[in-house]
Amino acid sequence: MDARQEIEALREKLERWSYQYYVLDKPTASDYDYDMALRRLEELEGEHPELVTPDSPTQRVGGQALDKFQTVRHPVPLESLQDVFSLEELAEFGQRVAAVVEETEFDVEPKVDGLSVALEYENGVFVRGATRGDGQVGEDVTENLRTIKAIPLRLPESLPRLIVRGEVYMPKAVFHKLNAQREAAGKPLFANPRNAAAGSLRQLDPKIAAQRELSILVFNIQLAEGKAFDTHTQTLDYLKSQRFKVVPYTLRQSVDQCGQVIAQIGEDRERYDFDIDGAVVKVNSLAHRAALGSTAKFPRWAAAFKYPPEEKPTRVLDIIVQVGRTGVLTPKAVVEPVRLAGTTVQNVTLHNQDYITDKDIRIGDTVLVRKAGEIIPEVVSVLREKRPPDAQPYHLPAVCPVCGAPVERDEDGAHIRCCGAECPAQLLRTITHFASRDAMDIEGLGEAVVEALVNAGLIRTPGDLYFLRLPDVAALERMGEKSAKNLLAAIERSKGQDLSRLLYAFGVRQVGQKAGKVLARHFGSLEALERATLEELVAIPDVGEITARSLLDWLARDQSRHLMARLREAGVNTRSELTPAGTALAGQTFVLTGELTRFTRKEATERLEALGAKVSGSVSKKTSYVVAGEAAGSKLKKANELGVPVLSEEDLVKLLEGEQP
Repeated sequence: MDARQEIEALREKLERWSYQYYVLDKPTASDYDYDMALRRLEELEGEHPELVTPDSPTQRVGGQALDKFQTVRHPVPLESLQDVFSLEELAEFGQRVAAVVEETEFDVEPKVDGLSVALEYENGVFVRGATRGDGQVGEDVTENLRTIKAIPLRLPESLPRLIVRGEVYMPKAVFHKLNAQREAAGKPLFANPRNAAAGSLRQLDPKIAAQRELSILVFNIQLAEGKAFDTHTQTLDYLKSQRFKVVPYTLRQSVDQCGQVIAQIGEDRERYDFDIDGAVVKVNSLAHRAALGSTAKFPRWAAAFKYPPEEKPTRVLDIIVQVGRTGVLTPKAVVEPVRLAGTTVQNVTLHNQDYITDKDIRIGDTVLVRKAGEIIPEVVSVLREKRPPDAQPYHLPAVCPVCGAPVERDEDGAHIRCCGAECPAQLLRTITHFASRDAMDIEGLGEAVVEALVNAGLIRTPGDLYFLRLPDVAALERMGEKSAKNLLAAIERSKGQDLSRLLYAFGVRQVGQKAGKVLARHFGSLEALERATLEELVAIPDVGEITARSLLDWLARDQSRHLMARLREAGVNTRSELTPAGTALAGQTFVLTGELTRFTRKEATERLEALGAKVSGSVSKKTSYVVAGEAAGSKLKKANELGVPVLSEEDLVKLLEGEQP
């Protein structure tokens, strides 16, 4: 078998395996077999670049990040649907259809809550994908759509041109996993899977979109050159034969019968791996659709049934408080079991103290609950007339219910947060941050390894890392002696990190990388910093009163003192080698853009900060200089527009050496 034949055979095998896994949900190959076949294909295509084609599985994740999306005009408009909110309104829709066509059947489908897109194929090969936009013009997101493994890159039948419409969504399991990761990283959570899917599909970097594990359900043929169909369901069956993941459908002979299917879809919504925001009723005959036509806004042959928010009364049995990975205290009402939107609800989120206070929710109250966006149970209102006489207003505790450390309210007032440096509830995130590249930079100590160490009871604080024993670490699942030795060596190396990194690793609120460097330069040692007063701290440039108070509070807490003592016991460095900031560039703000050849971006930043300068990530009228390396982009353009002086890398070198550029 020559290279071309082997490449074709590998592509066909990989696409078949992807179809079986991502569309049929019936995998026939192991992850290892898939990965080995993909690696072999990558090797062959690397040796024979002339044989690489756009429909190859290796091209699903590739390309450079874009500056912006290009617009695409849809050859066939992507229409929206007329909403109906009751069976009476649905019956009126049926009457309007019957006035034009008689004895037509209807197709009922769950309405996927995602982002609508059009996929375009030429001679069976995927060439373009675009968002719906306003229905006439959307955005070209081809590279991001290539990363969705449920989208076939080549079809079994090569029509001259085929355009299909589908809904990109984030599977529920992926959504929950992504939010857990974002919570651990201290990032804002996505409100629902639809927002997560939309945000992921509109990433300018396809590699980020690929990490989000999106999927798609196709529900319409917009254009099919060389192919004729009589009914909509024929088109869906054809799309299935072409390896698309197709929306499930049910045929009924009347709109009245459709009501039963709609009710069943509502009951079954939790069984789908995608969220729904209704059900769609469509005339099945394509000839009847043509006779019905469209209004200026909607097709007359379809309607979207929106489920009314189901509200039911239940009683608050208790209010419990959970502490998240970021330390946020989240109250939750334990309620008498009540069935909502197809599931039994026993816990209802209460968000924060302000939410409880505004609605005056108390233990013993009877409350109306519903599912917000069909996902999260929430309290609509309190039925005050049913309140027991002994019900008392509820307030979140003043100390963490997990570790007993003090809690404090965020600056924006939204959340109350545990401040414990060694709080068990925050342990996974605390240690993952402590070991991260910009903090103590412990190679190999990612979240999965941290979780294994925590679950094995080997670490309870970041300080415990430095007392790990080789046999205990090597005994962990998937670790082994060699990996354990490498990890312990990386932990040992981290003892020598500069104080600036240690301060950032502590995770003190308001003390980021920049503040860590400023404080380390100024005080030179952790011991000197511990003796600092509020007045001394606020006198330091770039250290405001909020940062100063947050730091002093952290240093004074028992858990923090225990952590610092544990680190000293282990021999972790608590001094800084950073030279005190000079004054040569004090008061000046620099922005770096493009590729630098004499320095890394980090080295240039440190050199500038050592001379008292500030380094910013954005250009404004207050910027003193923009340093432009090779392939400088939008920041250079903005500097020219604002009249900000631009320096070359050679100019920067002169400036750092005390010469005039």
